[in-house]
Amino acid sequence: MSAPTQRPKVTEREARQVAEAAREQDWHRPSFARELFLGRFRLDLVHPHPLPAEEDVRRGEAFLATLRTFCETRIDGARIDREARIPDETISGLKEIGALGMKIDTRYGGLGLTQVYYNRALALVGSASPAVGALLSAHQSIGVPQPLKLFGTQEQKDTFLPRLARTDLSAFLLTEPDVGSDPARLATTAVPDGDAYVLDGVKLWTTNGVVADLLVVMARVPAGEGHPGGITAFVVEADSPGITVEHRNAFMGLRGLENGVTRFHRVRVPAAHRIGPEGAGLKIALTTLNTGRLSLPAACAGAAKWCLKIAREWTAVREQWGKPVARHEAVGTKISFIAATAFALEAVVDLASQMADENRNDIRIEAALAKLYGSEMAWRIADELVQIRGGRGYETADSLAARGERAVPAEQLLRDLRINRIFEGSTEIMHLLIAREAVDAHLSVAGDLIDPDKSLAEKAKAGARAGGFYARWFPGLVTGPGQRPGAYGEFGPLAGHLRYVERTSRKLARSTFYAMSRWQGRMELKQAFLGRIVDIGAELFAMSAACVRAELLRTTGDHGPEAYRLADAFCRQARLRVEELFGRLWSNTDEVDRRIVDGVLDGRYTWLEAGVVDPSGDGPWIADATPGPSREENVRRTVP
Repeated sequence: MSAPTQRPKVTEREARQVAEAAREQDWHRPSFARELFLGRFRLDLVHPHPLPAEEDVRRGEAFLATLRTFCETRIDGARIDREARIPDETISGLKEIGALGMKIDTRYGGLGLTQVYYNRALALVGSASPAVGALLSAHQSIGVPQPLKLFGTQEQKDTFLPRLARTDLSAFLLTEPDVGSDPARLATTAVPDGDAYVLDGVKLWTTNGVVADLLVVMARVPAGEGHPGGITAFVVEADSPGITVEHRNAFMGLRGLENGVTRFHRVRVPAAHRIGPEGAGLKIALTTLNTGRLSLPAACAGAAKWCLKIAREWTAVREQWGKPVARHEAVGTKISFIAATAFALEAVVDLASQMADENRNDIRIEAALAKLYGSEMAWRIADELVQIRGGRGYETADSLAARGERAVPAEQLLRDLRINRIFEGSTEIMHLLIAREAVDAHLSVAGDLIDPDKSLAEKAKAGARAGGFYARWFPGLVTGPGQRPGAYGEFGPLAGHLRYVERTSRKLARSTFYAMSRWQGRMELKQAFLGRIVDIGAELFAMSAACVRAELLRTTGDHGPEAYRLADAFCRQARLRVEELFGRLWSNTDEVDRRIVDGVLDGRYTWLEAGVVDPSGDGPWIADATPGPSREENVRRTVP
């Protein structure tokens, strides 16, 4: 047996430096969410609600009509879940209607849809089959088209985008068996060799990797003469010699997901297929995700809308104690939560998407908040639907149909939605990512002050800089429009909620400042505290989006009164969650929890594990990923 692969040895500080270097450091355009975390409620950045151009609407609605017919007639979600694969004819049909090119410009044969309509398409197709939605999203949101659009050369665009728009599926390969959200330890290498690079390594959880024709691969280029090196992005032909899809992974949900393990052994990739310069791979990946992450909350919003439909239909006909269960308060509160939150999730996605289309705001925090909030709330909504359905919610759709009842796949949706809290940045990683961006203004002026490695002279300069910043910034957190009874009066009954958002954003900024003053350099270790700060910001962003959307619908005469009631209900529910989070900022069990964790890891509670058996099989916790030739059958599947 070969020796286990040698991962790059990196310290915690080195790992943070790699992640920091990949961040987009500057803020060239305004950001509503960033200002919110700084205590400045810039309603003018999102209201009036931005709207798509008429031509974009015409093109988008035409494709949605085509896609709806396709979803209703040619996607069998139950079959995909049962057989754990997407049929070839379904993938071929998506190619025929141009779904692979939704986000690709028309000059390359794509449909040229806006982010708004692309996300509505994903919500629609995801309601038919979340696995098919994931296939399309992985192809266009994080696969080859988006990095090429942002960073590719004209020659690369001319070569690959026409294929990707009509015939070729793509996949994104970053994760490795022992590398998740810590890319500093990336082990896949790309060694320069003349006018090419030679790739060696193993990639895990390669969504679309089993069926892809083109891959975006992140690999480490060693530094050398004429090569600055670093993590670099490449476009790789999936049928290149030396590439083996060694395994198709199976999951709790999304059972049709074409996700696998891919090995590279001496795979030659032309230097012309490198995206951007050497060392820019992580920056390319993170920039791609700025808008790519919006596809996931779009699917979550679609799932929430379906849950509302099923909850409404079921609770109206199911009777208990002489009346429909919807009329019982215990169930009614769940329906209200589902309806109000479905409205808010769609408001968040549409607002962030339209801002992405207009490209006048920096939406890196908004997109991350949408992903975080959408994945968490959609999971709660699906869980509530299962509870409302009772035993029928836990029963499979096939079983329901076999005994003569409507085949409602509630349990499948719960399984399918669970992954959204993990991939494209787990909830925990999203908390840290958003928190880093939210405190960026503080670190830019006071970072050296709290950095233990800085000299006294550097700290003195930082102190003077910070003093000037806080002298101007902190007084603005004392009072604002949220304390004026008539502020935001054009929003009618929702004005009070916007005043609450304004007041609370200032309170949130003050809390962040107090925490930095208290913990200074240890602030980054207070992950539970930072998570609550981010969750408060997410609720405030969602409240803002819900109110702005309700006002848009009122002014356009499209369900205005109903939208106002939904927004009001959502904001009232959100305010309760916000107040609870504020209470837990300073009164919590974080220190107690840390002591328990120490005890668990030290083995002081192993006695508590007695009395059970462990059904887990044998084997290492993390599979060996030593570079070398594959010893497995290639399970890559070519779709005609």
